[in-house]
Amino acid sequence: MATTRSAMRAVRVFEFGGPEVLKLQSDVLVPVPKENQVLIKVHACGVNPVDTYIRSGTYARKPALPYTPGSDVAGVIESVGEHVTAFKKGDRVFTLETLSGGYAEYAVAAANRVFPLPDKLDFRQGAAIGVPYFTAYRALFQKQCVLQSQCQHFLCSSLRGCAKAGESVLVHGASGGVGLAACQIARACGLKVLGTAGTEEGMNVILRNGAHQAFNHRDPNYTERIKACTGPGGVDIIIEMLSNVNLDADLQLLSCAGRVMVVGCRGRIEINPRDTMSKESSIIGVSLFLATEEERRECATAVLDGIEAGWLKPVVGLEYPLEKVAKAHEDIICSSGARGKMVLLL
Repeated sequence: MATTRSAMRAVRVFEFGGPEVLKLQSDVLVPVPKENQVLIKVHACGVNPVDTYIRSGTYARKPALPYTPGSDVAGVIESVGEHVTAFKKGDRVFTLETLSGGYAEYAVAAANRVFPLPDKLDFRQGAAIGVPYFTAYRALFQKQCVLQSQCQHFLCSSLRGCAKAGESVLVHGASGGVGLAACQIARACGLKVLGTAGTEEGMNVILRNGAHQAFNHRDPNYTERIKACTGPGGVDIIIEMLSNVNLDADLQLLSCAGRVMVVGCRGRIEINPRDTMSKESSIIGVSLFLATEEERRECATAVLDGIEAGWLKPVVGLEYPLEKVAKAHEDIICSSGARGKMVLLL
């Protein structure tokens, strides 16, 4: 049974472009959950950099216009469609993928993409879980199996974990949502965790969330400081949030058979392929959109176990009301440094 309300506030995009194309409307129809779907009363929605790429029309995946942006939602189940037995009205939940868009008072999601939100986390933290933690887990473990097919993840021997305890990981741009998630997960797995940020405050956030050491990537000599920390062996894995700026330098920091996991990119960069040959290193792209159903379940298991164990603690950064969505999209790209996951509050 659907909610008794027929209209809601929601952000709509009618043309691709800058933040100004984000239009808040108050007469959008409340979606109705179909079979195996749920309707969520949204309390908070995460803002991800990919939201801005899609809005601009420069991303490979373009939704049909008009559309409502947003995927990371936390709220309360308002109603459920047929055959949904895992949830009921009033349940606290989060999701990393909505069908109708998360920048809205209500959102529809497939029931198998929705997860219970424990009381220990508030809705703002719930909105900071989905894309950041699933992406971080995928970057650390799911895209490297061709390199380390025999290693096991700490949660379950059947998982295909390939970053190993004792290895080193550099999270480049670690003070944002995905970066902090990667720090927490890597630390919980027994890796040596290094992180970079652009401000002193960002570095402190990194250190409080799993990093053994933090570096300011605005320091002209920061790569030399990282080399001094890792020694001649270099770093085993780099989680890269801004590869169009950092990839060339990343290749100089890697160990033999090291790998750069490209999570974020905002343009082109020139590199020397010989830098990969000399160490037989790898550059591997990461896209959560391409995860299989099995891989999504693996991510979900790791995330839910992390919440239960207590080491998964989402850090919320800047918060905006829905009316300030355009400002949020400007700030997530142009701000001087992230300090956690950006969220919209409803």
